[in-house]
Amino acid sequence: MINTSPMKNRVRATFHVLLRALARLLFRVRVQGSKETPAIGVGHPLLIIANHESFLDGILLGLFLPIKNPVFVVHTEVVKRRLLRFGLGLMADYLAVDPGNPMAMKQVVRLLGSGRPVVIFPEGRITLTGALMKVYEGPAFAATKTGATLLPVRLEGLSRSYFSRMVRWPRKLFPRIMFIMLPPTKLPMPEAPDGRVPSAKVRRRKSGEALRRLMLEMVLVQPRQRTLYGALCDAIEIHGRGCRVVEDIKQVEYTYRDLLKMSLALGRLASRLTHPGEKVGLLLPNMAPTIALFMGLSAFRRVPAMLNYTAGVDGIQAACTVAQVRILLTSRAFIEQAKLSNTLAVLQGLKRIVYLEDLRKQMTFTDKLWLIGRMLWRPRNVEAGATPEDTAAVLFTSGSEGKPKGVVLSHRAILANIAQIRAVTDFTRDDRVLNVLPIFHSFGLTAGTLLPLLTGARLFLYPSPLHYRVIPELAYDRGFTVMFGTSTFLSNYARFAHPYDFYRLRYVVAGAEKLAPAVREQWFEKFGIRILEGYGLTETAPVIAVNTPMAYRSGTVGQFLPGIEHHLQPVPGIERGGVLHIRGPNLMSGYLKIDRPGELQAPVSDIGANWYETGDIVEVDEDGFVRIVGRVKRFAKIAGEMVSLEAAEKLAQQASPEAQHAVISQPDASKGEMLILFTTDAALDRTALQKVAQQTGVPGLAVPKKIVHIASLPLLGTGKTDYVTLNRMADAVAA
Repeated sequence: MINTSPMKNRVRATFHVLLRALARLLFRVRVQGSKETPAIGVGHPLLIIANHESFLDGILLGLFLPIKNPVFVVHTEVVKRRLLRFGLGLMADYLAVDPGNPMAMKQVVRLLGSGRPVVIFPEGRITLTGALMKVYEGPAFAATKTGATLLPVRLEGLSRSYFSRMVRWPRKLFPRIMFIMLPPTKLPMPEAPDGRVPSAKVRRRKSGEALRRLMLEMVLVQPRQRTLYGALCDAIEIHGRGCRVVEDIKQVEYTYRDLLKMSLALGRLASRLTHPGEKVGLLLPNMAPTIALFMGLSAFRRVPAMLNYTAGVDGIQAACTVAQVRILLTSRAFIEQAKLSNTLAVLQGLKRIVYLEDLRKQMTFTDKLWLIGRMLWRPRNVEAGATPEDTAAVLFTSGSEGKPKGVVLSHRAILANIAQIRAVTDFTRDDRVLNVLPIFHSFGLTAGTLLPLLTGARLFLYPSPLHYRVIPELAYDRGFTVMFGTSTFLSNYARFAHPYDFYRLRYVVAGAEKLAPAVREQWFEKFGIRILEGYGLTETAPVIAVNTPMAYRSGTVGQFLPGIEHHLQPVPGIERGGVLHIRGPNLMSGYLKIDRPGELQAPVSDIGANWYETGDIVEVDEDGFVRIVGRVKRFAKIAGEMVSLEAAEKLAQQASPEAQHAVISQPDASKGEMLILFTTDAALDRTALQKVAQQTGVPGLAVPKKIVHIASLPLLGTGKTDYVTLNRMADAVAA
């Protein structure tokens, strides 16, 4: 099929003209980045790689790819289909191979060596999830073997056609199709860490991983010029207004239509009390009306400031001060159930409190006419003038080591992070997501709430992560497939759950704090579930790195998400790793701090503009997996040596796996600083810690000098250890 006669070429050219015109008419095909493409690969091997969305991919690429005389590498099963074989034969020459055959790529290598451009789908099969499938190593081997230039081409739109294999997704007969050609590149020849030439097996594996990372960057769909509310409207158009999407503890299922109607109504009512750009405090739990109000404020260009209702009067007041919040929206039912009456009584004298129960009563007949007669059918018009760089939300750091700061996140940052997560995972509308993490926390907002909401997955909002017996039973009853949590919460769920409670879960993602090895082992042994640990910051909306089923390494937080650049700055006294600086589309706009309330302070980094210093010390191995060493502030200098407080906590965890432990540092007259261990194990002493240190080779300086036994560790609302309270307790013990 490789040798083509002049007559066949003329027939093809005629068919190309006719079919291109028909395809443009039916599918409204657009091709981006094609002007520089024809000159690429002239005189040397060229390998075009593309994601695989449908049975039409090869035919349409043959029509619109601005490369002369390419050869398509297709699966042997494809050419068994007579219609597809005939259609592809009219478009271009093709080579049928079996991706599971290790000898198949030798034919591709010879083809590249002959000078013919080659088009290949490295996934080897059409996607079943809408996300990237397994990437075979063969195309990477062929590219590195021949030194070929790679031209990545991203296909968009075909997965929503009737020619895809996304049977359960809403499909269109003729969806809009786009081909996006990215800048050409090359795969570097893999090298061993010591500089030696690696074995053929290692080269093949490393080349395959490099190709997978390249394709992740390729399929990363950068958010269009839209806002969160605009993204919600997009989701409604894709999945339909009648699609059931949100449920909460009241066991009422809300469709997209219900959510849109509630968002516009609440947003219109709240807009009368505020002005565009104003930051409005939300003191509300995980409930459907909270999400509706969040989206409604966004639609009317108000900024939700997500207040932590577990932070107490001082914490809430500090957050309101830095963000210059003058109005708090809350609910009487929530205040009563959460026993926040005393807190609100103090805040009542400082801020204007508006209850949703009262706000709903202000809905007039004119408002109802406006909602039903116009905006329910033309919902996008309500946010005229909004831009992606506008502030979407203000979140607040946990304050685990000091005063909370306001983190200003734009629509662009949050939507970019959602796109990055979707590039490495396969969340679909078939998933049922359980979110127990509070929405005022960035992990609970972006990953736990907005991600499923904008992808069509069914979302269940539960108001408290502390109901350790109820949540496993709920997971069993509703058959959730995705769950987010912290190490602390997941540990407690495992203690009370039946081994079959989580039988449907396929994704359990841990974040916000380091995942304890004992928790990871407990979930695997009891439920057969591998917890996927990730890493993020409020300042990055929040996910930076995460383990996935296709790229997992125990003891790490996974690989960096596509689109994120990183730099490690060495730290004196620490041999491996460095302080992590990052740059990416999901980075915050800036801080709001207590010293200059309301004034946006841009992120600062020694590396340069648009970089952010995370304050975390990390290691990145040769395969790109990230291991958190600790925070810069979580190191103590003892007798001239840098000692990690997290290493001391890990030592205590090894000595007493069932208990909870936290380590802080305090000044010491003899050695500069000393470590103090707070533990819930009443029997744990220094002798046991020293024994474990000797067995594991941990330096003796990591053994805490003092041990304080307590009933339970103080926790923040996000599940993190409250080190501020522990420092106060240590001061009290010293006094």
